[in-house]
Amino acid sequence: FRALPGDMALRDAQDLMAYPFFSLAKSPRTVPIRSEAGGVSLTVEGVPEHGIATIWDADVLIWAASQIVQAKKEGIAPSRLMVATPYEILRFAQRGTGRSDYLALRAALDRLQSTTVATTLRQRERPNGALRVHRFSWINEWKEYIRPDGRSDGRSDGIELILADWFFSGVMDEALVLTLDPTYFRLSGGIERWLYRLVRKHGGRQASGWRFDMRHLYLKSGSLQRPSDFAIQVRQLARRQALPGYRLSIE
Repeated sequence: FRALPGDMALRDAQDLMAYPFFSLAKSPRTVPIRSEAGGVSLTVEGVPEHGIATIWDADVLIWAASQIVQAKKEGIAPSRLMVATPYEILRFAQRGTGRSDYLALRAALDRLQSTTVATTLRQRERPNGALRVHRFSWINEWKEYIRPDGRSDGRSDGIELILADWFFSGVMDEALVLTLDPTYFRLSGGIERWLYRLVRKHGGRQASGWRFDMRHLYLKSGSLQRPSDFAIQVRQLARRQALPGYRLSIE
């Protein structure tokens, strides 16, 4: 599936918005993320060399989800194997296109490929009550085409990647996909990005809004911060009204 050109709406998988699949820290995280909530278990692990995929790395998955949904709308059959240029992915994510940006994208692809997820989410229960655990990496494998001139500026002429079947099947079901505000990529903080996605998933467009207990928020984030430090950051976001399309208040 060749990535489509032009601008398109940002789309995200609801499951990725509701559960702590990603590290919220910019420094490498190797401590596993573990979550048990509502009968759903989740474990995310990374390797010491790369660490767990971050919420900024998830921009690649938002790009992929947006491409898949748009292709379906245009009558084009998408697939797990996707082909694009690094430039297209970087521009979609509203990033620069300098050497450091290309190297950062390569590092993100490595983390997405080396991070492993084990979850019972969207897995059918067996007649004996046993739950199936699905294990996968966000990207099964990826390739890049290096320019023949041998330039070491981190750029490549093209990228091929194979998405996890778990992710692809979720995006193919449009009931499991939501649009994001076009300004999402401008959110710079890890908790800021995570909280917007969580509010977009649960709060939606309900006139009466949605309420979270602070302790419950902390557990859903998978953050390694102390609960008190996490609460301070959430309160700061409420003071700044940092989330596009939503108003935050502390009760």
